This record gives sequence, structure tokens and C-alpha cells, in this order.
Amino acid sequence: MERFSGGVLAAVGIGALGFLCVPILIVVPMSFSSARALTFPPPGFSLRWYQAFFGDPRWMEAMSTSASVALLASTGAVILGGLAAYGLSRGNFRGRAIVEGNFLAPLIVPSIIVAVALYLALARVGLLGTYLGLVIAHTLLVVPLVVMVLGVAIRSFDLRIEQVAWSLGASWATTCRKVLLPNLAPSLLAAWIFAFIASFDEVIVTSFIAGTYETIPKRMFNELILEINPTITAVATLLIAFTVLALGVVGLLVRGGRLRPPLVEPGPARSASS
Repeated sequence: MERFSGGVLAAVGIGALGFLCVPILIVVPMSFSSARALTFPPPGFSLRWYQAFFGDPRWMEAMSTSASVALLASTGAVILGGLAAYGLSRGNFRGRAIVEGNFLAPLIVPSIIVAVALYLALARVGLLGTYLGLVIAHTLLVVPLVVMVLGVAIRSFDLRIEQVAWSLGASWATTCRKVLLPNLAPSLLAAWIFAFIASFDEVIVTSFIAGTYETIPKRMFNELILEINPTITAVATLLIAFTVLALGVVGLLVRGGRLRPPLVEPGPARSASS
């Protein structure tokens, strides 16, 4: 009976995964189509839409904006989210659950509500439609992902290892730099990748606050409103390939067990110092 239930569950999972992959199986071949319009199946093989993408300065500018914003936002989110995750995991203060829930709220609240809130907030401080405002908004959006990933990693890291370093005279900054960060490096990389992907793919908040700045998702959305341009299939294929590659790196880290820091049992003081 258990084997039958497991088989049914596996079949449902595979079916759901296949259903989610159907759009990919359509979009990717269409990006190599020789037709002048969206046609499936493609009548022939051609790289014309990739040439149109890389040869269009507007798409290249949007790519540059998306990459730079995602780079700054993900890096800032790792710094801020890492400090928040450490405080929430190691701290013992009243209202910690409320603070943690506030950090994770952007993952639960609909994106349109977050977009309107950021629109009003950035307009009050004069950052609406600016590059700095766009970076700040994306940073706030991806911080919860970093808090989730690093929160698990920090809680799984034995506090006694840090206490041994403190007992040997190391400051908190030294302990963080020489003990905590080396052990959490794989988790930091995974959190940064998740944050980068989330920022790069963000379209709703970007459409509200970016002003004249165009990112790749925003330009795709605008292109679909004006006309159905087959170049979008090439862009979508490149984004899919990038996402799969990035998640593959995270998968390798998980498979290698590197997302869980080694839990070293503290021994005598002379062993720790050695």
C-alpha cells in the first residue's frame, strides 16, 4: 500500500512538472524559428531573433540595467539580510517573531500592494523614477529570500564554536570574519543567487517606480503590449537558460552538502586554539 501511494505521488509530481514545462517546450523552439511571426512548430531553423536581440541597443541597455540593478540589490540584500538573519537566529528579545514576520512580509503580500507602497514611499523622498530608488526597491524585495536561506544556515551552525572563539579573545568582528563567514560561504552564495534571480526577473514593482529606466522584464512587458515581437522568445530562452544554470549551481551546493555548515564539536581550549 505504501509503495502504491509512493508511486501515485511520484506520478502526480512528474505530471505537474511536465505541465509546468510545456510552455518552455514551446517557447524555446520558437526562439530558433525562421518565421517572421510567432509560429509553432517552427518552419525552419534560424538565429535571426537572437541577432535581433543582441543587435538592438535598446535591448542591450535594458540588459545592462537589469544586471547592474540585480547585482547591487542582491549584494546589498546579502549584507542587510545576513545581519538580520544573524540577529534573529542568535538574538533572544521580546517581539522577535513579529520582527521576523515583518522581514518575510514581502513574500506574502501581493506584489501590486508592495509596488504601490514603494511608489508612495519613494515619491515622498524624491527617489521615484531614479536609479537609486530602483536599487533600493529591489533590495527590499529580495532581502526576505536572504533572511530565509541564511536563517536556516545560521541556526544549523553550532553556537559553541563561536563561543570558543570568544573565550580565546576573538572579537565579534574577528569571529564573524574567520569563523562564521567561511563556514557560511556556500549558503551566502546560494542566497545571493536567489536574490539576483528574483531581482533580475522583477517586473511589477519595476513598472511602478522605474520611470524611464527599462529592465529586461519591463521591456518584454511593454513589447507585448505594443506588438507580439518574436524577439521576446529569444529573450525568454536566454532568461530560462540563465535561471536553470543558476539553480543548477545551487543544486550542486545542496547535493554536495555545502549548504549545511560543518558542525564541529568544541574540544579543550588547546585544541580550539590549534
